[in-house]
Amino acid sequence: MRSFRVETPQRVYEAIVERGVARRTAEYLPANAGKIFVVTTADVWKHQGGTLTEGLAGRPHQLLELPGGEDRKRLAPIEAAAEEMVRRGADRSSIVVAFGGGIVNDMAGFLAAIFMRGIPVVQIPTTLLAQVDAAVGGKTGVNLVSGKNLIGAFHQPLAVLIDPAVLDTLPEREYRAGLYEVIKCGIIRDSGLFDFLREERSAVLAREPGAVDRIIADSVRIKAEVVTADEREGDLRRILNFGHTFGHALEAETAYTRFLHGEAVAFGMRAAIYLAQKTGHLSAEDAVDMLAAINDYGPIPSLAGISVENLLGRLLHDKKTVQGKVHFILPVRIGEVAIASGISERAISEAIRAALG
Repeated sequence: MRSFRVETPQRVYEAIVERGVARRTAEYLPANAGKIFVVTTADVWKHQGGTLTEGLAGRPHQLLELPGGEDRKRLAPIEAAAEEMVRRGADRSSIVVAFGGGIVNDMAGFLAAIFMRGIPVVQIPTTLLAQVDAAVGGKTGVNLVSGKNLIGAFHQPLAVLIDPAVLDTLPEREYRAGLYEVIKCGIIRDSGLFDFLREERSAVLAREPGAVDRIIADSVRIKAEVVTADEREGDLRRILNFGHTFGHALEAETAYTRFLHGEAVAFGMRAAIYLAQKTGHLSAEDAVDMLAAINDYGPIPSLAGISVENLLGRLLHDKKTVQGKVHFILPVRIGEVAIASGISERAISEAIRAALG
């Protein structure tokens, strides 16, 4: 077992990376907890429900199913779930268990954050992307038509239980989408992880347990370190947005139906790499290596028909825009990034065009 401590003013907890940990979920639930509400989706429950049922070790629980899909990551399903919890007798002693991918972790965490002004949540991510990103750090929320995660709250979990074994049933496209988030971690903070992804591509794509466990543990360690240092994105935590600023614009522009989140991040990283070259932050040599790593784990779906002008306009509505200035996370070298703002619209447009091409 590998365990990574996340320390925040709101709560101190462990993010545990261990094969089979989902089958021991009951060990991480408070003994005096009231009603247990498992928030999931129909497809996750179909493939992995037996794992969690075993993990709850006979403790009574109730299922709440979310609709799934980034385009349905909205307020209405949250309200419906909260109403259902009230109908089933939930109170402030109740606990939410988020069991699913990144959308479920974001939405279930937000439900827990706002139900009766906050009840506990345990995150059990079932996709690679959720394991290395969404489940750790307490960011929760839903989308608006105008942008991604524009409504949300910081709500730290009691624990994060990361079981690499549940990835065995994950579709190939979902798995590769998660790998882009791992590449992100390597570029922003860990050249060793980046090199491992380049050198062990075959083992990673084959989902060999040793390789999968290594990339998850390294990514979770990085996320835990960053969140501990900066829970609410005042400074350091912003580096985790590498690729997300452009990626969120792409998702919103395509109504959240064309790309998986990780695929949008891959596009966003490409755009940020091109922009870093244009602004003089990044050498051509490192840019080539970064772009090659992204391509190695591709391809992402076709970007045909995407408007440069529309993406540029959507950047201004991203929640990371402050007083009209878009803040970009730009790579300086493998393992290091910088925060930059005040970049000309022409340079940004050229970077988007290059990434689309």
